[in-house]
Amino acid sequence: MARGTLHAPKSEATRRRRNTPTHGETVLPDDDEVRGPELADLTAGREFRAETVAWFETWRRSPQAAVFIATDWLRLATLAPIVDAYWRRPSAAALSEIRMNEERLGATVVDRMRARMRVETDDEAAEDDLPAGVASLTERRAALRDRLA
Repeated sequence: MARGTLHAPKSEATRRRRNTPTHGETVLPDDDEVRGPELADLTAGREFRAETVAWFETWRRSPQAAVFIATDWLRLATLAPIVDAYWRRPSAAALSEIRMNEERLGATVVDRMRARMRVETDDEAAEDDLPAGVASLTERRAALRDRLA
């Protein structure tokens, strides 16, 4: 049953709205690989606090970094002085600007859902390598769910 209702969810065939998404889902690898340029290379050697460098390095290791292009890295480099200033003297205005920019890069679960990004888990990666004749657990669950609906 659907949460908050007394009836089961409608099947895809009986739904009124069948709008297809304008773009597909992007699967992001969760491999902890370091990507992109170093902060010092983007900011002409400017010195930053350790917290700011750690923040930038976290972005470099994030699954989202796998799809970043030059403009995304420049956005982070432009944001770095604001992050640095926030660590020196926290303010609501700086935090708001940081949050807004990070949101656009897919910082939180909700941000990634809106952008149709999904971080691939180890279980999903393992299912891709199944031997012939072995059904995927995810596919089997979906088939059972469809049969029961």
